[in-house]
Amino acid sequence: MIVEILIGILFTGCGLFYLACIWATIDFFKPWQRKKLTPIPDSAVLSASVSLMVPICGLDDRAARNWEAFCQQTDCGPYEVLFGIADPQDSAIPILQAIQANYPHRVRLFINLPPRGANYKDSTLSYLLEAAYHEWLIFADSDISVTSHYIREVMFPLVHHHADLITCAFIARQPKTLSSAIASLNRCCDFIPSALIARKLEGGLRFAIGMTIALHRDTLKQAGGLHLNRIGSDYNLGKRCAQTGATIEFLSSVLESDTGNENFYQLYTRELRWSRTIRFNKGNAYYTILFCFGSVYALILLVVSLRIPGIPLWMQQVSFGLVILRYLQAWIACWNMDSRQLTAWFPWLLLRDFVSFLTWLMGCWGNSILWRGRHLRIQEDGIIES
Repeated sequence: MIVEILIGILFTGCGLFYLACIWATIDFFKPWQRKKLTPIPDSAVLSASVSLMVPICGLDDRAARNWEAFCQQTDCGPYEVLFGIADPQDSAIPILQAIQANYPHRVRLFINLPPRGANYKDSTLSYLLEAAYHEWLIFADSDISVTSHYIREVMFPLVHHHADLITCAFIARQPKTLSSAIASLNRCCDFIPSALIARKLEGGLRFAIGMTIALHRDTLKQAGGLHLNRIGSDYNLGKRCAQTGATIEFLSSVLESDTGNENFYQLYTRELRWSRTIRFNKGNAYYTILFCFGSVYALILLVVSLRIPGIPLWMQQVSFGLVILRYLQAWIACWNMDSRQLTAWFPWLLLRDFVSFLTWLMGCWGNSILWRGRHLRIQEDGIIES
């Protein structure tokens, strides 16, 4: 009886989580609620001068095309693009030098930037921030693919005071390998819906995503600036901004991101790093993720019921229902985020869920992570050391 009660509580929690994902996704992405772009031109956007900063480490798929897109922005104010590289032997340097030659009045390239802290990405950004000319700042990851209206879309809610910090979700909509598809399904069907639930429960976003962080220099200063010895520094920066009273919001469109050609081991180590990062940043709230794996528990129970007679019929029925609800939730996420191509990978969705469960479980303990070939340890509040 006790086991049945515990299973009932677990399954109820998982079902409510899937329903909350559906509700939060539809509520944010429904067409009549999306913030529309202002008609061209918009005087406030056109008068905002922007420094777009991109830290580089190595070459991702479609790197040259992605980086050149930063330099081809339209319908926005004056802007500069600052690329920074810590390693003077980085393979990306020739490509960036060619881009700089094509856009000499827009692009500035900074090479050989010695690390100032354990977080090399934020260390590089700190150099770019010091060199930036303008007061409006955009920190962008190097593996996103942006449209020619990227700056305009990001700046519109800022200059019109709809938010003090804009951050962006991201999806690789056309993965080419199974491991890439597994990664993208996580972002579309799990991460973004979960973030939207948190946005609802906390009365707004209280974190940021490093793919894009746009804010005014004063907002960054009030939050304490960049921290160079943290893992999950993007999350932490958003949290510190929210603590100052700043309003954080998602961009209504979801950016395209490369998943590259990483193998399953690389996928696992990256997601384990994320899991342990979340644990050290969120504390005990990390363990509530237990209720995010309803399909995993359901499949385990269905397999057990084939081996062990006497499993109550209601448990088997609820298990089937959870699996169906999971597929419905994932389909709604893909549909609303213009990622219908990902549904072709749905036969692997349950494998995705087992990988998520494994990385969450392994993230429940331990403090070591692997980040771009570097073995690091996480201390309290996300502080990292070699």
